[in-house]
Amino acid sequence: MTDPELVVRPATLADIDAIVHVGHTTWPVAYARLAGDDYVQMGLAKWWTPEATRPLVEAGRCTVAEFDGTVVAVAAVGPLDGNLVLFRLYVLPTHQGDGIGARLLRRVEEQARYTGHRTLRLPYLDGNDGAARFYARHGYHELEREPGAPGIPDQVWVIKDLWDDEEQR
Repeated sequence: MTDPELVVRPATLADIDAIVHVGHTTWPVAYARLAGDDYVQMGLAKWWTPEATRPLVEAGRCTVAEFDGTVVAVAAVGPLDGNLVLFRLYVLPTHQGDGIGARLLRRVEEQARYTGHRTLRLPYLDGNDGAARFYARHGYHELEREPGAPGIPDQVWVIKDLWDDEEQR
């Protein structure tokens, strides 16, 4: 999507409520069918609150996509076991399929390269076929699987090498 109304930018503290709204709108759609309502409620209570979101924003690890002045998508990265991990990439259902997720992912990858990261990893729940297709289309391949809890599918971990062969390493 190349409309001038779309802006991808670092999140600010003023975006916290909008970021939480994205999570509360997307999580039931993304996970209720795969893992059940209890999983959705646990995730919303643990990761999609102003208190859980503020540190991500303050650390500069959160990026938003804003369409016509409204936050419609969010991405957040963080360290895990010495790797950079994309923990959140969610687009409001009314804006999915518009290329916003792809633009947001490209921005996250650019920032990761800029800060010296060679790879980017991320998890998604097994059975989330939309996520599997999206990440495969963008060059991610399966790294490993982490067994899920009873009633929760496995987490599929994927990885992408962010450096092209033509780039200086």
